Order: sequence, then structure tokens, then C-alpha cells
Amino acid sequence: MVCECVSIIIPTYNERENVKELIPLIASIANNNGIKYEIIVVDDDSPDKTWEVAKEYEDKYNVKVFVRRGERGLSSAIIYGAKNASCPCVVVMDADFQHPPEKIPDIVDLLNKGCDVVVASRYTKGGGVEGWSKLRYIESKVATIIARIFLPPVRKISDPMSGFFGARRELLLNPDIRPMGYKILIEVIVKNPSVKVCETPYVFRSRRKGKSKLGKKTIFEYLIQVLLDAIYIVKNKIRKQK
Repeated sequence: MVCECVSIIIPTYNERENVKELIPLIASIANNNGIKYEIIVVDDDSPDKTWEVAKEYEDKYNVKVFVRRGERGLSSAIIYGAKNASCPCVVVMDADFQHPPEKIPDIVDLLNKGCDVVVASRYTKGGGVEGWSKLRYIESKVATIIARIFLPPVRKISDPMSGFFGARRELLLNPDIRPMGYKILIEVIVKNPSVKVCETPYVFRSRRKGKSKLGKKTIFEYLIQVLLDAIYIVKNKIRKQK
């Protein structure tokens, strides 16, 4: 399937300064590569009023801004963005420049070549990370190992923990998807196990501005997500055998 246009979904929370730079940069990259696009910002009612900055760009850069009040969460924000997208293909990325927007054309190119999901990977050849402590690196690797042990569909991916990916929009609208925690890619793959997954390398950068939102709650939610997805896989397998 050729991507006639691409919806670039950016979930935000207290990313005012980053969004100010990111949106014009994405627009420039898309235009320079002939990519028809829309930028969808889903903001969880940021105290720093991130959405105000995004709204300033609505007309100039084809930006849609949605402010969710009373609801928070990265994964659910991404699904919300997909539901409100206009394009058949989406690219999901963070607002903090840890996901380099320069990789968007590579992701779109692979989608146009027939990939259903394109994962920007830190762990395939050519990928890497910037500014991580040894502990952070170990935590990421352990989380990846846990996913591979308990969730067979993600074993074909070098970086199932990636938050930077492209996909056919319809895959994110699968009603079986449970948008919890921060790792929506795992959910997309588990609930759409037969999809063709491709990878492209990228270097995970240090955050430019603002504070990281990783914490104990994120780790707990991830473990719960893996448990629930493992149960889903087993139930689905039993259902097919009947």
C-alpha cells in the first residue's frame, strides 16, 4: 500500500520548548522529501500549555491539536491520534528530539515498499544510543528480553521497546489493542501478529529540553502489559485450536 499521505502523531506533556522547534523541522523534512503530511499533536493538558504553541502552527504546517483533559497516558494518546488521523499511514514519535525527525523519510519509504510496520531500531546494525548510563542500557535490554520470552510475535524485532515507528493506520485501530503504559508498539505487534515488520536503524539521542517521564510506574505498567499480552496470546491460541 502506498502512503498517499502520512499522519505524524506526537503525544505531548510539558514539551512546550521542544514542540516550538520540532514542528517546523518536521514540516521542512516532509516538504523536502515530497511527503504529503499532517502533524497530530495530542496533549494531555500540559501545565506548561504545550498545546498553545502547537496551535500557533495549525495553519502554517497543517497541524491538528487535541487536548485531552481527565485522561493521560502515552499509548492512549497515540491511539487517540490515530483515530483522529486522516492519512492511511502514521508515524509515531516523541516530541523531545530523542527520535530524530530526519528518519521520517526512511520510515515512509519502507511503508511505501510494502511493510505494514516499520520500527526505528536502536539495536539493529547502524543504530545506537546517546548519553545512556550503563544502568539505563541494562534496563532496556532486560525489558527487551522479557518481551521476547513471553511474547513470541515480537521476537522478529530487534527493538520491540521502540517508541519510534511507522504503520498502516488501521493496525492501530484494531479493537483488541489495549492502550496502557508507554510501549504501544508491542501491543500493535501482538494484536496484529501476521503483519510484515521492517526495521531501520536510528540513534536514540539525549533529550534536548525538559525532563524524562520514566519512573517506577512506567516499569510496573510495562510488566502488567507483558502479562496481559501473554495471556491474550495463550487465549487466542486455545480459541483457534477449538
